[in-house]
Amino acid sequence: MLYRFTIELSNIDLGVYETLDFRVSQHPSEIPSYLLTRVLAYALSYQEGLAFSAGGLSDPEAPALQLLGQHNNIDLWIEIGNPSSRKLHKATKAARQVVIYTYKNVEVLINDIKTKDVHKAQELQIFSFEDKFIPALEKHLEKTNRWSLLVQQNQISLSIKDEAIVTELKQHRVV
Repeated sequence: MLYRFTIELSNIDLGVYETLDFRVSQHPSEIPSYLLTRVLAYALSYQEGLAFSAGGLSDPEAPALQLLGQHNNIDLWIEIGNPSSRKLHKATKAARQVVIYTYKNVEVLINDIKTKDVHKAQELQIFSFEDKFIPALEKHLEKTNRWSLLVQQNQISLSIKDEAIVTELKQHRVV
């Protein structure tokens, strides 16, 4: 299924003010929480050139999103959910920066990374949302979505029609 998103983005923390207008295809095996986290990762990390991977979920070796730098090097590799430590090891060797946005139990992810030999594990940037946030968004998912997204001091306020859904964007590190 193909979804359209128009997001009025005001990310005060990063100084990004944009109107994002894009389409996202949902892979047959992709659950709504993964899709919505992918969309949020795009908006929260937005910078010129950030793109969804061409292969999408069909290519398990590719990042969910990426930003290419000079000479097609990967400057930013973004993963969704709880990716395998093997994939994160590959990502940290291939990209300058690796970011993970998870809608799952972040402690499971961090423990997996700690017990495996992940290259530059301490440099991974891991973000999570409060447990009720993504399920609240799922209720509003339509073929055409118009959102207003405000990010300030790691607080997210997402307005959809007449409703505001608020959460804290929590940052985690592997130590």
